[in-house]
Amino acid sequence: MTEPFATSARSTVGLEWELMLADGETGDLVPRAPEIIEALEERTSFERHTVTGELLTNTIEVTSGIGDTVAAAVDDIADAIAMVRTVTNPMQVELLCAGSHPFAQWYNQGITDKTRYHKLIERTQWWGRNMMIWGIHVHVGVEDVNKVFPIINALAAYLPHLQALSASSPFWAGERTGYASNRALVFQQLPTAGLPWPLQDWAEFETYLDDMIGTGVMEDATEVRWDIRPAPRWGTVEVRACDGMSTLPELAAVAALVQALVESFSRDLDEGRELMILPPWFVRENKWRAARYGLDARIIVDREGTQAPVRDHLRETLERVADIAIELKCARELRAIETTLTEGASYERQLMVADAANGDLREVVRHLIREFRAGPTLRDHLAALGH
Repeated sequence: MTEPFATSARSTVGLEWELMLADGETGDLVPRAPEIIEALEERTSFERHTVTGELLTNTIEVTSGIGDTVAAAVDDIADAIAMVRTVTNPMQVELLCAGSHPFAQWYNQGITDKTRYHKLIERTQWWGRNMMIWGIHVHVGVEDVNKVFPIINALAAYLPHLQALSASSPFWAGERTGYASNRALVFQQLPTAGLPWPLQDWAEFETYLDDMIGTGVMEDATEVRWDIRPAPRWGTVEVRACDGMSTLPELAAVAALVQALVESFSRDLDEGRELMILPPWFVRENKWRAARYGLDARIIVDREGTQAPVRDHLRETLERVADIAIELKCARELRAIETTLTEGASYERQLMVADAANGDLREVVRHLIREFRAGPTLRDHLAALGH
């Protein structure tokens, strides 16, 4: 089959943020997404942002328009959240985000009434019903289809960095898992999810789609659920590996890192430089290490098997893309990564709250709600950083 790759402006940014809906008193998830989306349908039809449903009725997803900068895309997300709150506040429904809910149980959750979701659950059964996971998706425009898979393959070496920064699912169904990102290992249980196959070019991707569609594994390219995937409809590379970010500045920081990396790889290709691509067995090991240890992971950073703490390699990476970030106008957003490295990622903050509360996970949910609602806006955060 021929799968066209849309024309897209180079290094533009689009964001998707999956949010939980929780009872303001108990912190339990609530199945209010359908009525929230219905209440906002007319008002969002003329906006750059969207508010849509997901697999579970306890979830809404807010998406940006196409941003020339990370800040423009994040502004869309902030506008969407403000609009959602005009509906959720009177309902006493709170918004929060993490890779998992600390204590919710899958059997208490409702499935959104769409054919594609019912088919997914029918096929995947227990694993599908356990998909109580929340994430972010970062799209970056790629202007040449021939660059798509070289960029995806190079980005795979940075999946542990992105996973560790965003890790926010240390609890699962009331249990402390010992993982920084339990979501990462749960999500890959779905068919066509997990690490991308190391394909060489677009023609191989079209062959892959032919094979998967021909054998009934999927219906179309939208059912490719890799941690990094091409998004043919938008003309982007889409990073889907991250847990749900708990605050807007953290979302912006990760988006800035993805944008800067994609642009750096694109420039390497323009200059005829070979991209550093890790063997797939190293990529797989790095994913597990980041899921298990988060920012304390020691990862494999080159083909020779050299290992380094992910914090150190992240700082080296930030230095390498610093000039590109300035050109892309995302340097200040990128600086927030240093805050995460020094003050802790969401999984670390959640564990600290749980320890201080003698293991009471309702306190962890209250913490996440407060963090999402009362945490600094991106503008406040950037102002505090200075120019």
